[in-house]
Amino acid sequence: MVAIRPNQRVKSSVQRYYFACSHEHGVGDRCLSFHFTPEFLEVVVAAVPGARQIAFTVPCLPPLPALLPIVAAAEAARDGGDQTEFEEVALRLAGAVSAALVGTRRRRRTPSRRDEQRITSALRRIEAPAHEPLSLVDLASAAAMSPYHFLRTFHAVTGMTPHQFILHTRLHRAAVRLRRTAGSISAIAFDAGFSDLSTFNRRFRRLMALSPSAYRARARSSAG
Repeated sequence: MVAIRPNQRVKSSVQRYYFACSHEHGVGDRCLSFHFTPEFLEVVVAAVPGARQIAFTVPCLPPLPALLPIVAAAEAARDGGDQTEFEEVALRLAGAVSAALVGTRRRRRTPSRRDEQRITSALRRIEAPAHEPLSLVDLASAAAMSPYHFLRTFHAVTGMTPHQFILHTRLHRAAVRLRRTAGSISAIAFDAGFSDLSTFNRRFRRLMALSPSAYRARARSSAG
């Protein structure tokens, strides 16, 4: 269970309130916390049906089914050290908690034609042969949408989050180059947008069920 406990700080005669998410700690605990500014939460809450203000109306939230996949994703992002994935998980967590606090059930919303066109433009940018980092905030800004609304709409249109789509696109691009060229694995990884070779190897193995070198060897043996 994650407890949300109100605490009070006084500084320069001005009362400031914050909420700490915590639990009973044990030996070997590894904790992960997200710190949200009021401005960030206000933008997210505005996009959650039924939630119109930042308010903690209950002292704690149980391990709800809607939150468990997000918590697992947060732990995976922590272990992988992927800042872009953290950015996305933070948005998902803030939205899910806001919805849980107001008792809003997740409803499938059909994206408008205009939203679909915006997401299509974002897909073209992701699929372009470029290796620069693509943050969710930048993609949302280019689409003239708030980050949380962009995240929800992107998932509704593609069935993936932006980070998942970027990852799959770049891994498939790398797989094609492994099959067709003799370039080094490190060069292919960097050209595909991965700044760390170990991260590329781990992600590639997870998607393809083979290491990059084993994938290349199998492709060559099949061709021969």
